[in-house]
Amino acid sequence: MTIPSTMKLLQIEAPGRAAWRDAPVPRPGAGEVLVRLRGIATCPHWDLHILGGQPMFPGMKLAYPYMPGQPGHEAVGEVVALGAGETTLRVGASVAVWRDTGARPQGCYAQFNVSREADLIEVPASLDAAEIASLELAMCVEVSFQRLAQLGGVEGLTLGLSGLGPAGLVGVQLARAHGAAEVVGIDPVAERRELAAKLGAHRAVAPDAAAWPASRGDGAVDDAIDLTGVPASIEFLLDRTRRCVTLFGVLREEVRYGGRHMFGPGVVLMGYGDHNRVAAETALRFIMEGKLRLAPLITHTLPFTRYEEGVELLRRKQAVKVLFDPWA
Repeated sequence: MTIPSTMKLLQIEAPGRAAWRDAPVPRPGAGEVLVRLRGIATCPHWDLHILGGQPMFPGMKLAYPYMPGQPGHEAVGEVVALGAGETTLRVGASVAVWRDTGARPQGCYAQFNVSREADLIEVPASLDAAEIASLELAMCVEVSFQRLAQLGGVEGLTLGLSGLGPAGLVGVQLARAHGAAEVVGIDPVAERRELAAKLGAHRAVAPDAAAWPASRGDGAVDDAIDLTGVPASIEFLLDRTRRCVTLFGVLREEVRYGGRHMFGPGVVLMGYGDHNRVAAETALRFIMEGKLRLAPLITHTLPFTRYEEGVELLRRKQAVKVLFDPWA
C-alpha cells in the first residue's frame, strides 16, 4: 500500500479533553515495523485515570498534553513497512501488540504506529479486531496464572476471582482453560456477574460478608486472584481462601494481613509477575482453541471522534470495553 505522509492521532490535551488531530506518519527504525492499525480497545483503568487527570500508578508524574496516542496499547493491525534489519515479520502480516513497554514515543490511539518487532505477535488475519485487539490484556492476566502455577496450578481446584471487569472476565475463561474445577466470580455489579456466568463462571456472587461468612475451611476457595487492587477486596479473599491470594489489580493502599491468615496452614499473599511472551502465546493458543473469547468484552464500537463519550461509558459502568475504529 502507499503510505501517506500524515494521519489522524488522538491526544489527551487536558483532563476531560481529547482531540483527534493530524500528525506525521512515523517511520520505523532498526528492529521496528510500521503498523496500520485497524482496532484499538480501551484499557479502562488507564483511560479513566489519564482522561480524568489522575496518575495510573502511585508516584507517577502526569503532564498535559499527554503523550500522543497514549494510553492506547491494546491494538491489532497490519504491518505496512519494515525498519532496517527487520526479518521476523513481513509486510502484510496481521499483528497484535502483546506488550506495552511505554518506551515508544507514540501510543496506539492512531491510524498508524511504530512498534518494536519484539512487542508484536503475528495473529490470523481472519480474526476480527474485537476478537484479538485485547490480547495484551489476556497476556497480563495469564501472568497471574503463571504465578499460581509455581504452587502447582489451578487444575482441579476452586478459584475465586474478585473484580469482574475486563481482566476478571478474561480470568474466568483462563481459569476454565487451565482446568479449574470450579470458578467463582465476585463483583457487586449484577450485569458483570451475569456476563461472567455466560463466559464460564460456575458461580457469580456479590462480595457479601453475610451471605458468604469468613472461613478458610467450609465454603472457602482454594486459590484466588484479586483484580481490583482494593484492600477491602483483597482482605475479603484472604478470609475465604485456603492456599493463595495473588494480586493483579494495581495496589495503591496497604493491605492488612493478620494472625488469622498465618496458620491452618497459612494463606500465601502473592504479588504479580513479569509480562512475558510465553503468557501472550498461551493466551493466543486459548483464543485459537475457542477457550478464550475476547469479543464479548467489547460492548461498544466507536470512532475516535467519540473518545470522551466512550470513556464516560466506562466511568458509568455502561460499557465493559470500547473498541475504537481509527478509520470510521
